[in-house]
Amino acid sequence: MATYIVRRLAWLPVILLIISFITFALGRFGPGDPVEILFGQNFDEKAIERIRERRGYNDNIFVQYGRYVNNVLHGDFGESARLRGRTVSELLKSKMWVSAQLNIAALILSVSIGIPMGLFAALKQGTLWDTSAVAMTLLGQSIPVFLTAPVLLIVFGLKLGVLPVSGWGGFFDSHIILPAIVMGVPGVAIITRLTRASTLEVIGQDYIRTARAKGLPESVVHRRHVLRNAMIPVITMLGFSLAGLAFTSFIVERFFGIPGIGDLFITSIFARDYPIINAVIIIGTTMFVLANLIVDLIYPWLDPRIRLGGAHAA
Repeated sequence: MATYIVRRLAWLPVILLIISFITFALGRFGPGDPVEILFGQNFDEKAIERIRERRGYNDNIFVQYGRYVNNVLHGDFGESARLRGRTVSELLKSKMWVSAQLNIAALILSVSIGIPMGLFAALKQGTLWDTSAVAMTLLGQSIPVFLTAPVLLIVFGLKLGVLPVSGWGGFFDSHIILPAIVMGVPGVAIITRLTRASTLEVIGQDYIRTARAKGLPESVVHRRHVLRNAMIPVITMLGFSLAGLAFTSFIVERFFGIPGIGDLFITSIFARDYPIINAVIIIGTTMFVLANLIVDLIYPWLDPRIRLGGAHAA
């Protein structure tokens, strides 16, 4: 296992170098000169040229990129082009934690409801319970976030007045309830459908019939044999959710006034704040690779027939 982990992690620097160079080059050759963005509309050509020379923007692109990589390795992502005097690391540190808390709350909601509902629907296949569960998942997936959020704001915030409609107070504050529900409902629908489909496939396997023939209680069969093997597609989907833990809530953050990384990232794109864009992409890529590695390590625990590196037991 150690060899497999090292081999997978060895690809991380290569992937980061490729992606970071592409985004760095877009920041240098894309629309909007970094120094002009820094100065805004009121700028002087001579002053801009002096700044460009002092910051090394006139150097070869590979020299600039090498300097940037060296700074990143020391934890320095540069200074925001839009928010003068604020470093990118300083901006991302607090905002990523806010978004991560929101995504964790939504993920807990999705998993705690979706997995039991999917398992229940599969075990009640063909009954009214199964049909109702499938209908609810289709409804949950079809309603977009930008429709769910205003409805919940109007009902629970304005009409009933039982929940706050904006702001942020942390993971255990009531401000997280509505945005977590908005983000969690589509996740419930996806996980329920995945769990149901995977469970139906597992139930028909020979080893399930063998377990029942041995006289094992149904609860043991469901927990030890059905659920563990049915979780593989769900774990794969959760891996992607973990990868985007701090970056996938920008629409909800806009609706509920949450000071997270998603809102900062969208604002940075429109403002062409390339230092922030580069940093978010580098961190997001790292999280994606690590999340996929974690998922691959979980597979053999769920199903001992799976061998790391692609080899399967005979």
